[in-house]
Amino acid sequence: MNLPTWITLSRLLAVPALLWLLADPTAQARWIALGIFLIAAGTDWLDGYLARRLNQVTDLGKFLDPLVDKLLVLAPLVSLVELQQVPAWGVFLILARELTIAGWRVNPSFQTQISGANIWGKLKTMVQIAAIALLISPLQYPPTGIMLFWIAVALTWISGLIYLWPGKPAESKKPAS
Repeated sequence: MNLPTWITLSRLLAVPALLWLLADPTAQARWIALGIFLIAAGTDWLDGYLARRLNQVTDLGKFLDPLVDKLLVLAPLVSLVELQQVPAWGVFLILARELTIAGWRVNPSFQTQISGANIWGKLKTMVQIAAIALLISPLQYPPTGIMLFWIAVALTWISGLIYLWPGKPAESKKPAS
């Protein structure tokens, strides 16, 4: 395994920490959770940058990176459902799309190579991160956070439909780390 893949795997450490901190979220726990979440989200950019820069893009990295991203996004969203900050059905819509795309990526009968995220997938991820950060924050931004959450739900489905659109060649999608 190379450095970008290790960075991707290190992002997994944030998932149990976020779940634990948001189980009984004091203001201090929310600040810590926010810091952990933003650092972990930042490593997504770092591992992709290093993979391309060091010419270490691998199929393992292209598989693990989006999987770890999904876990990093879904863990705090599940906690936010429990805290009644976001509706479960909205999180389910995100989960349904993410599972569909993950299954599509690894099924050899749908494509011959693992393709990375397109620009819509990257935009979706950025909006998800912003929404979650605002909703985790102890500073109260409920209207902005929930508005971004619904924009993220919409972008999640739009990017999924674009990814699955018939006749769209896999070669037009840029590889991720």
